[in-house]
Amino acid sequence: MSTPASPAAPPRRRRILIYLSGAVIAAALLAAGAVVATPAGRGRLAEWLSSGPSSRAEAPAEEGGSATESEGPKLLQLSRQARENLGLAVAPVRVGTYTRTLTVPGVLTDRPGVTDRGVTSPAVGTVVTVFAFPGETVPPGGKLFSVRLFSEYLQQSQKELFQAVRDRQINKPALERARRLEQSAAGTRARTEELEGVESRLEATIAAQYHDLLTRGLTPEQIAGIVRGRFVSTVDVFAPPAEGEEAEDAAVDVDPLAAVVAATEEAAAGGQGAAADDEGEPAGDGILFEVQSLAVELGQQVQAGQLLATLADHRSLFIEGHAFKREAAVLARAAERNWPVEVEFAEDEAADWPPLDQTFRIRHLANMIDPESRTFDFFVPLENQSRTYERDGETFTLWRFRPGQRVRLQVPIEEYEGVVTLPSEAVVREGPEAFVFQQNGDLFRRLGVRVLHEDRTRTVIADDGSVPKTAYLAQGSAATLNRVLKAQEAGGEMPGVHVHADGTVHAAH
Repeated sequence: MSTPASPAAPPRRRRILIYLSGAVIAAALLAAGAVVATPAGRGRLAEWLSSGPSSRAEAPAEEGGSATESEGPKLLQLSRQARENLGLAVAPVRVGTYTRTLTVPGVLTDRPGVTDRGVTSPAVGTVVTVFAFPGETVPPGGKLFSVRLFSEYLQQSQKELFQAVRDRQINKPALERARRLEQSAAGTRARTEELEGVESRLEATIAAQYHDLLTRGLTPEQIAGIVRGRFVSTVDVFAPPAEGEEAEDAAVDVDPLAAVVAATEEAAAGGQGAAADDEGEPAGDGILFEVQSLAVELGQQVQAGQLLATLADHRSLFIEGHAFKREAAVLARAAERNWPVEVEFAEDEAADWPPLDQTFRIRHLANMIDPESRTFDFFVPLENQSRTYERDGETFTLWRFRPGQRVRLQVPIEEYEGVVTLPSEAVVREGPEAFVFQQNGDLFRRLGVRVLHEDRTRTVIADDGSVPKTAYLAQGSAATLNRVLKAQEAGGEMPGVHVHADGTVHAAH
């Protein structure tokens, strides 16, 4: 027997359902309140409220900005230890002028006619002594070789000079006597003129032979010894004088007759004991030539003008840059405007040397193109640095820069005015976007910027208001900071900040 349903059952079920619905709603409200109570929850709620579908769709059209800008500021927090681990440095924004450069490879070379100097034999002879060997140094005017003379021409020149000096010593008293007789009417004018002609020919012979012996490498002291009758059988070969001394010697007008008279008077006064090959202290004001190579051996016979040795003076070198023809215009402009060139030296231990206080500028450009490499050269002067040390009584020189050393030149080609220049590591790219990071305490804010130019070491950004004038920007590790920021966004974290009711984000007070 079935029992009929009670009429009061449906209202009771409705009341139970109403009570259950209210409990679910209350639990949901409590859960939402707990989420909003956290900083991250408030941030997500504010972001959701401030960026609905309509605002996201209209932001690019109304503001002309990118999606990155519409998402609001990007912040990350780094502790002091993290900044130290990254070696992160910051610096204030500086607006100025940046010079765009062209990177050109180069090499150090000798300066033709300046760096290397050849030493030749003054006459035919045999090398009997070598005083300096490769690697050693000699001052200007220092002794290099002794050559025993086999030259008949040189022996004949010595003989003719000696004979002319003796004939003049005989002719001069006769001329003076003829002039006295002519004045007393006891002599004739013809005899006086004859002796005057002999005197003129002898003076010409003395002058000619004196200069000839000088050009053959004999010193004035050795020629003075020839006048005294001490013929030279061995001639010493010396290092060339310094540039200033050489020019000074060339400007001096040597009077052969005065030198011969002084030598003969010294001989008459008993000065025969003076050595004919005495030499003074070599000058040069600290300049040293390095013996780069010897072209002869001991005991080898040499001819007049034959190369004996090559000396090197590496005080002045050339930086030889190798550029392509299409770069000729910008290089010519840099040379014409006298713009300074930056030089990076490969394998240079700068800490071991004094600071290189030089301004490098292009001296000249070559007017020929290498047919093999299809490049042309340009040249920049370089003043070298050196130091010396003593070993076994000999002096050796160490040069900072050596021919053959590789360099990299930065030639200015364009100037940007009113821009911000940063290290390349201070800017990070994401597709077409570029970002820098502004520091505010422990917080770093990512800012979008417009890049005008970038190279291996520098990035130039426009001063268009995207970076505040008073900002401090990170000078490196931008890629690392960007990765940390992305990881933070993926976790939904905004450390150290809070969201105001208007949707703006600020650092925690």
